Amino acid sequence: MIEYDAAPPEVRAVYDDIMATRGVDWINNFWKALAHDPATLARIWDQVKTVMAPGGALDPVVKEMVYVAVSATNGCDYCIASHTAAAKKAGMDDAMLGELMAVVGLANQTNALATGLRVPVDPPFEATAFGRRPAEPTK
Repeated sequence: MIEYDAAPPEVRAVYDDIMATRGVDWINNFWKALAHDPATLARIWDQVKTVMAPGGALDPVVKEMVYVAVSATNGCDYCIASHTAAAKKAGMDDAMLGELMAVVGLANQTNALATGLRVPVDPPFEATAFGRRPAEPTK
């Protein structure tokens, strides 16, 4: 982990931006681990700022809840913990977290069944999911 005091200038610049953007006075371990490669640190931080920024089509709490859901599915304890904290800061309560985890569990189960059974996608679902207009029903 590269601590702030030991960080080279290009890393400190990213750390300063992280703290300013988040309104905190510390750098969490994820960024300290990435700091061994300053280019990766800067690239990932820029992506986080862009994708997770408020003002998009999704509320910040929804973005964080999606992040928690994907992190749970991927088994990333670090990301589950950090993004659960962020989601709670953005307005998620314990009931929402419980319901989110129920949806994650259900989605993982039904995804595995659909994948294992090789269920073909219904044309109206495929068209809607991939941005095309649903096919007209046949008579």
